[in-house]
Amino acid sequence: MKKTAIIATLALGLSCALCACGGSVTYKDGTYTGKSAVWEDEDEGNGNGYGVAEVTITDGKISACTFTTYEPDGTQKQGKEYGMVNGKIGNQDYYNKAQRALAANDVYAEQLVNVGNVDGVDLVSGATISYGEFQEAVQDALDQAAE
Repeated sequence: MKKTAIIATLALGLSCALCACGGSVTYKDGTYTGKSAVWEDEDEGNGNGYGVAEVTITDGKISACTFTTYEPDGTQKQGKEYGMVNGKIGNQDYYNKAQRALAANDVYAEQLVNVGNVDGVDLVSGATISYGEFQEAVQDALDQAAE
Protein backbone atom coordinates (compact mmCIF):
# COMPACT_ATOMS: atom_id res chain seq x y z
CA MET A 1 0.00 0.00 0.00
CA LYS A 2 1.37 3.42 -0.88
CA LYS A 3 2.27 5.99 1.76
CA THR A 4 -0.46 8.34 0.49
CA ALA A 5 -3.16 5.71 0.83
CA ILE A 6 -2.03 4.80 4.33
CA ILE A 7 -1.99 8.41 5.51
CA ALA A 8 -5.38 9.15 3.93
CA THR A 9 -6.85 6.03 5.53
CA LEU A 10 -5.47 6.97 8.95
CA ALA A 11 -6.75 10.55 8.65
CA LEU A 12 -10.17 9.31 7.58
CA GLY A 13 -10.26 6.82 10.45
CA LEU A 14 -9.31 9.50 12.97
CA SER A 15 -11.99 11.84 11.62
CA CYS A 16 -14.60 9.09 11.81
CA ALA A 17 -13.53 8.17 15.34
CA LEU A 18 -13.89 11.78 16.47
CA CYS A 19 -17.36 12.02 14.96
CA ALA A 20 -18.47 8.70 16.44
CA CYS A 21 -17.35 9.76 19.91
CA GLY A 22 -19.22 13.05 19.67
CA GLY A 23 -15.97 15.02 19.56
CA SER A 24 -15.80 18.10 17.46
CA VAL A 25 -12.93 20.12 16.16
CA THR A 26 -13.04 23.89 16.06
CA TYR A 27 -10.97 25.89 13.63
CA LYS A 28 -9.20 29.24 13.90
CA ASP A 29 -10.14 31.77 11.24
CA GLY A 30 -7.55 32.24 8.53
CA THR A 31 -6.22 30.66 5.36
CA TYR A 32 -4.17 27.48 5.65
CA THR A 33 -2.17 25.59 3.03
CA GLY A 34 -1.80 21.83 3.19
CA LYS A 35 0.19 19.47 0.99
CA SER A 36 -0.08 15.77 0.30
CA ALA A 37 2.85 13.41 0.04
CA VAL A 38 4.27 12.85 -3.44
CA TRP A 39 2.62 9.94 -5.24
CA GLU A 40 4.90 8.13 -7.67
CA ASP A 41 3.67 5.07 -9.54
CA GLU A 42 5.37 4.97 -12.91
CA ASP A 43 4.99 1.18 -13.26
CA GLU A 44 1.21 1.37 -13.09
CA GLY A 45 0.84 4.52 -15.19
CA ASN A 46 -1.67 5.90 -12.68
CA GLY A 47 -0.22 9.37 -12.49
CA ASN A 48 2.36 11.01 -10.32
CA GLY A 49 2.65 14.10 -8.20
CA TYR A 50 1.11 15.76 -5.20
CA GLY A 51 -1.71 18.10 -4.28
CA VAL A 52 -1.91 21.42 -2.46
CA ALA A 53 -5.09 22.62 -0.78
CA GLU A 54 -5.67 26.16 0.38
CA VAL A 55 -8.51 26.22 2.90
CA THR A 56 -10.06 29.39 4.30
CA ILE A 57 -11.85 29.29 7.64
CA THR A 58 -14.37 32.02 8.48
CA ASP A 59 -16.32 32.04 11.74
CA GLY A 60 -14.85 28.62 12.52
CA LYS A 61 -16.17 27.00 9.32
CA ILE A 62 -14.69 26.15 5.93
CA SER A 63 -15.65 29.06 3.68
CA ALA A 64 -13.35 28.60 0.67
CA CYS A 65 -11.02 26.03 -0.82
CA THR A 66 -8.78 25.61 -3.82
CA PHE A 67 -7.02 22.41 -4.78
CA THR A 68 -4.16 22.23 -7.26
CA THR A 69 -2.13 19.23 -8.37
CA TYR A 70 1.52 19.18 -9.38
CA GLU A 71 4.00 16.88 -11.06
CA PRO A 72 6.73 15.54 -8.72
CA ASP A 73 9.08 18.25 -10.09
CA GLY A 74 6.67 21.03 -9.02
CA THR A 75 5.15 21.73 -12.44
CA GLN A 76 1.45 22.51 -12.09
CA LYS A 77 -0.94 20.14 -13.85
CA GLN A 78 -3.16 22.43 -15.89
CA GLY A 79 -4.91 23.17 -19.13
CA LYS A 80 -5.85 21.17 -22.19
CA GLU A 81 -2.21 20.09 -22.58
CA TYR A 82 -2.31 17.99 -19.42
CA GLY A 83 -2.26 14.33 -20.47
CA MET A 84 -0.63 15.00 -23.83
CA VAL A 85 2.78 13.65 -24.76
CA ASN A 86 5.01 16.02 -26.71
CA GLY A 87 2.00 18.26 -27.39
CA LYS A 88 -0.10 15.47 -28.90
CA ILE A 89 -2.78 13.10 -27.66
CA GLY A 90 -1.02 9.76 -27.93
CA ASN A 91 -3.65 7.76 -26.08
CA GLN A 92 -7.18 9.17 -26.02
CA ASP A 93 -8.22 7.15 -22.94
CA TYR A 94 -5.19 8.34 -20.97
CA TYR A 95 -5.80 11.93 -22.04
CA ASN A 96 -9.48 11.78 -21.08
CA LYS A 97 -8.62 10.34 -17.66
CA ALA A 98 -6.00 13.03 -17.07
CA GLN A 99 -8.49 15.76 -17.97
CA ARG A 100 -11.19 14.24 -15.70
CA ALA A 101 -8.71 14.13 -12.83
CA LEU A 102 -7.80 17.77 -13.43
CA ALA A 103 -11.45 18.84 -13.53
CA ALA A 104 -12.11 16.93 -10.31
CA ASN A 105 -9.85 19.34 -8.41
CA ASP A 106 -12.50 22.07 -8.58
CA VAL A 107 -15.29 19.61 -7.81
CA TYR A 108 -13.52 18.39 -4.66
CA ALA A 109 -12.87 21.94 -3.46
CA GLU A 110 -16.47 23.01 -4.08
CA GLN A 111 -17.88 19.95 -2.33
CA LEU A 112 -15.68 20.63 0.70
CA VAL A 113 -17.09 24.13 1.07
CA ASN A 114 -20.66 22.86 0.60
CA VAL A 115 -20.49 19.96 3.09
CA GLY A 116 -18.03 21.51 5.55
CA ASN A 117 -15.82 18.47 6.12
CA VAL A 118 -13.42 16.34 4.12
CA ASP A 119 -15.30 13.11 4.90
CA GLY A 120 -18.38 14.40 3.07
CA VAL A 121 -16.57 14.90 -0.24
CA ASP A 122 -17.54 12.28 -2.82
CA LEU A 123 -15.03 10.54 -5.07
CA VAL A 124 -15.11 11.53 -8.73
CA SER A 125 -14.80 8.54 -11.05
CA GLY A 126 -11.45 8.54 -12.81
CA ALA A 127 -9.84 10.80 -10.20
CA THR A 128 -9.06 8.39 -7.37
CA ILE A 129 -5.45 9.42 -6.90
CA SER A 130 -6.41 13.11 -6.88
CA TYR A 131 -9.07 12.28 -4.27
CA GLY A 132 -6.47 10.77 -1.95
CA GLU A 133 -4.16 13.72 -2.49
CA PHE A 134 -7.06 16.10 -1.83
CA GLN A 135 -8.04 14.39 1.41
CA GLU A 136 -4.47 14.38 2.66
CA ALA A 137 -3.76 18.02 1.68
CA VAL A 138 -7.02 19.28 3.21
CA GLN A 139 -6.42 17.33 6.40
CA ASP A 140 -2.95 18.89 6.62
CA ALA A 141 -4.48 22.37 6.27
CA LEU A 142 -7.23 21.63 8.80
CA ASP A 143 -4.70 20.25 11.29
CA GLN A 144 -2.99 23.66 11.14
CA ALA A 145 -6.33 25.43 11.70
CA ALA A 146 -7.45 23.22 14.60
CA GLU A 147 -7.76 24.94 17.96
